[in-house]
Amino acid sequence: FLAVFWERCNELQDIEKIMAQIERGEARIQRRISIKKALDTKVSLLSFLLWKNYTEEEDRFLICMLHKLGFDKENVYDELRQCIRNSPQFRFDWFLKSRTAMELQRRCNTLITLIERENMELEEKEKAEKKKRGPK
Repeated sequence: FLAVFWERCNELQDIEKIMAQIERGEARIQRRISIKKALDTKVSLLSFLLWKNYTEEEDRFLICMLHKLGFDKENVYDELRQCIRNSPQFRFDWFLKSRTAMELQRRCNTLITLIERENMELEEKEKAEKKKRGPK
């Protein structure tokens, strides 16, 4: 089916519109893959920094639970909020327990951006070290 589409796609009247839609879909898929890779790396390293307004423990919990629940799952931030409310470690953490799903989403997006930036810096550092060492 896919092969037939690509063979005959030039016969379609709205091919530009269809191709643009396909490209947008592919970009979304690549973005999800990128975020998943960043979360996988961060969770495996467990070297969290202290980010403002939230404690290191809260940020670690948010990222680990977001990874566990699936960051691209529908209603994931409502589920994350419920996990916080049910977690005994945050029993008296009124700041975290009072966050809305939207606030948790904003915080997680900030953390994802920081993780992606940190991963890019690590990759650039590794590339620079390889160049410094030169060919073997």
